[in-house]
Amino acid sequence: MTPCLSTEENRMYNKMWHQTQEALGALLDKEPQKMVEPQRNQVFIFQTLATFYIKYVQIFRNLENVYDQIVHPQKRILIRKVLDGVMGRILELKNEMVELELTEFHYFDDILQDLKLAPQQLDIPIPKYFLKEKLEVIKGREKILAQILADSGIDTSEMKFPVKSMPFDQAVKLIQIAERARQGRLRALFMKQIYLQEYRAKQSKTLGKKVTDSWAAALCIQKVWRRFHQCKKTEKLREEEMIFLGMNPPPLFNEVSATVIQAEKVDRLRNEVQMKHEEDYREALVTIKNDLKLIEGLDIKENLQDQIRHWFIECRNLTGTFPDYPDIEEGGSAIIFSNKTIQQVIEDIIANQEEEEKNEKKKKKKKEKQPKKTKRQKKGTKEKNKEEDEKWKMSPSLFLPAMKEGCNAYKEIWMNKDESWNFSQDFDPELIKEEKRKELESEIRVQVDELMRQELKNLKLAVDREREHPAKVGKKKKKKGKKGKKKEKKTKKDKDLTADRTIESLYKELVEEGLLIQALKVNLSDYIGEYSYLGTTLRQVSIEPMPSLLDVRQLITLYGIWPLGSAAVHEKAPLVKSLLLAGPSGVGKKMLVHAICTETGANLFNLSSSNIAGKYPGKNGLQMMLHAVFKVARQLQPSVVWIEDTEKTFYKKVPNAEKTNEPKRLKRHLPQILKLLKPDDRILIVGTTRRPFDAELQPFCRVYQKIILVPRPDYASRYVLWKQIIERNGGVLTSALNVSCLAKVTDGFTQGHIVKVVKAVLTDQRIRRQIHKPLTAVEFITAITSMDPVYKEEEESFKNWYAKTPLGKKRALAITGGSTEKAKDKGKRKE
Repeated sequence: MTPCLSTEENRMYNKMWHQTQEALGALLDKEPQKMVEPQRNQVFIFQTLATFYIKYVQIFRNLENVYDQIVHPQKRILIRKVLDGVMGRILELKNEMVELELTEFHYFDDILQDLKLAPQQLDIPIPKYFLKEKLEVIKGREKILAQILADSGIDTSEMKFPVKSMPFDQAVKLIQIAERARQGRLRALFMKQIYLQEYRAKQSKTLGKKVTDSWAAALCIQKVWRRFHQCKKTEKLREEEMIFLGMNPPPLFNEVSATVIQAEKVDRLRNEVQMKHEEDYREALVTIKNDLKLIEGLDIKENLQDQIRHWFIECRNLTGTFPDYPDIEEGGSAIIFSNKTIQQVIEDIIANQEEEEKNEKKKKKKKEKQPKKTKRQKKGTKEKNKEEDEKWKMSPSLFLPAMKEGCNAYKEIWMNKDESWNFSQDFDPELIKEEKRKELESEIRVQVDELMRQELKNLKLAVDREREHPAKVGKKKKKKGKKGKKKEKKTKKDKDLTADRTIESLYKELVEEGLLIQALKVNLSDYIGEYSYLGTTLRQVSIEPMPSLLDVRQLITLYGIWPLGSAAVHEKAPLVKSLLLAGPSGVGKKMLVHAICTETGANLFNLSSSNIAGKYPGKNGLQMMLHAVFKVARQLQPSVVWIEDTEKTFYKKVPNAEKTNEPKRLKRHLPQILKLLKPDDRILIVGTTRRPFDAELQPFCRVYQKIILVPRPDYASRYVLWKQIIERNGGVLTSALNVSCLAKVTDGFTQGHIVKVVKAVLTDQRIRRQIHKPLTAVEFITAITSMDPVYKEEEESFKNWYAKTPLGKKRALAITGGSTEKAKDKGKRKE
C-alpha cells in the first residue's frame, strides 16, 4: 500500500518550485545582459558577480528543499538537472570572484544589506541526495570494511583512543598520591566536625538563658522573607523581559516540540512515497516501451522507409544522381530528417550548393585584393588588443545551457499543466510515451538505415550503373590502421600493474595495510562557526581580515563536497584536484577531512608519511602502492586521499630523527598523479599541515591547487562554540554561567582546547550536581589555564607564509597599488 500525503503539502512544494523556476528564469534573462559587456571598474564587477552568486545560492537552497520533498518522479528528474546546473554555476561564479579579488574569502555585508538578507541565508547546504541515492552501497561497503578489520584483528576502538603505557614505579607513585589525598580529605572533614561542636558549645555558654523580644524576632524574619520574595520576583521579571527582547531563549527552547516530531514523520513518509513512485516509474518505462513496440513499431518502420525513398527520388530529380547515404558514425538518416519535412531537406540541399559556389568566388576575390599592412596599422591593432585585454569579460559558462534547457522544459511541460487528476503525484504515462516513442524511432531507424543503404546500392547499380572504387576504400582502411597504431602506443604507457587481481582483493590488502581507513561519522554542521561581520569594513581600510570558521566551512562545501557528491558538477565545473588545510593544531583540520567523507560517502585513503613508513619498500613497491590506491579510488569513487602533516613530504631539510621513515617518498610522484587525474575521476587529494613554513614553497604550492587557512576561532565563533559544546556534553546553561565572559577570556584557544576543557569539567558526577550547583565560568577557566593558546606571533607566521604563496603574492601586489592584471601576469611568470 502506498502511504497517503496531504494535498496541501504537495501544493505547497509545487508552488515553491514554480516560484523558484520563475526567479531562475528572470536571473537567466538578466545575466547575459550584464555579463556580455566588458568592464573596467573592479568594484562594479565584483558587486555584479556577488549579487548573482547570492541569488543563485538562494535559488539552490529552495531547489534542494523542493527536490528532497517532491514525490513526482518526472518532476524530480527535471529539478535534479536544474539543481546540478545551479551548483555548477555557483562554482563558476566563485572561481570568477577568486580570479578577480585574488583571494579565496569574500565578504558580502553591503550586498546582503541591499538584498535584505541575513548572513545565515548565505550558508550553503549540502544536498541530501548525495547520501540518499547511494545509502545501500555505503552501508554494504562499511560492513565489508568492518569485516576485514575484524578478520585481520585490527580494533578500530583502539585506533581511535590509544592507551598510553606507564612504568610500574610511576603507576605506584600515582596510586600512593591518590590514597594520601583521600586520607587527607577524610581527616580534614573529621577535624571540621570537632571544630563545629566546640564552637556551638562556646556559643551556648555565652548566650545562656538570655530571652529575646518576640516582636523584634518576628520583624527580622519578615525583613528577610520580603527581601527574598522581592529578589525572586525581580529575577522573574528580568528573565521575562530578556525572553521578550530575544536575548534569552524561552524555557522550553531546547525541548523537541510536537510539530517538529510530526514534521520528521512526514519527511520519512515522503521518502517512502518517493521510493515507491521511483520503482513504479522504472517499471512503467519498460512496459510502455514494449507496448509501443508492439502497437506502433511496424507503422514507424514503414513511415521511415517511405520518407527515405522519397528523398532518394527527389535528390535524383534535382541533382541528376542518387545521394550518398550518411554513415553510422555521422548519425545515419537522423541528420537529414531531424525535425524536418522532405521539402525542407530538398531546400537545404539547394541552399548548400549555392553557398559553396559563393564561398569559392569570395575566396578568389580576397586573394587578389589583399593590401599589405603598414607599421602604423600594426601598432594600432596591437594597442586595440591591449585595451581589449585590460577590460574584464566573463568567461563562457558550461552550465547555463543546461539551466536554460531545464527552464524551457518546465515552461513547455509543467508550467500550465493541469494535474487535478494526479492526486497521488505519480508518474504521467503520456510523457513516458512521448519520450519512449523517440527512443523507439531511433532504434528502428538504425535497422531501417541498414536496409536502405543496401536498397540505395541496388538502385545505383540498376539505374546509374555505378560501382564502388575499391582503391579509395583501401586507402581509408589504411589510414584507420595508422590511427589504431597510435592509440596502441598511448595505451602501452599506462600499464596496469595489477591486471591479474580483482578490486576486492586490492581493497582488502589496502585495509589490512592501514592505507584505507574508516572515516569517523562527523557532519560538516558539527564544525561550529559564526559569520565574519567586519570583513568588508576591514578591507575598505586595506586590512586583510582573518577568515571566520563559517567561511572555511563554505569553502570545504564548494571545493570538496559538491564536486565529489555530483558527477555532473565534477565533470564541467572548475576542476579542483587537491586541497591544503593549513592552520595551528586543534582548529579542526582532521575533522573537516572526515566530514568530507561522511557527507559524500567517500572512501578515505591515508598516505601520510608516518602511515606509509616501512610499507611497500623500494621504488617498485612505492609504484605498486600508488597504483593500487588510485585504482581502487577510481573504481569506488568518490574518494579522498589524505596526507596528514604534508609538510614532511616537502621538507627543506629532513630532521635526523625522521630520516629512517623517508618522509619525502611521495614528493616526485604527487605532481605526476595530479596530471593523470581527469574530470571523470572524483578523487580529491587533501593535505593537512600545522607547520607549512617547514616545507619548500614552490613544489608545495604546485601540488596543492587550493590553499585554505584554518584560523583560530574569533569571539563570535567562541561564544557559539562554548554554548553548543557545553549543551552537547550534558551541561545546562543558566544565568550563573557567563558565556560571553568565557568567550572573551579564552581568546587564542582553539576548538580542540574548548572540547577538552568541557569534557574534563563535565564529568558524570558534575552533571548530576547541576540541579543544586549550576555551572560557572570559573570552573572552565581554571581547567584551561594549564593549556597553551595559539599566540598572535604564530598566527602572524601563518599569514606571512600565505603571503608568499602564488595567490597571496598576487593579492599583496593588488593591495599595494598594482592592478590585478599585473598581479596575474607576475604570478603566471613565477609559476
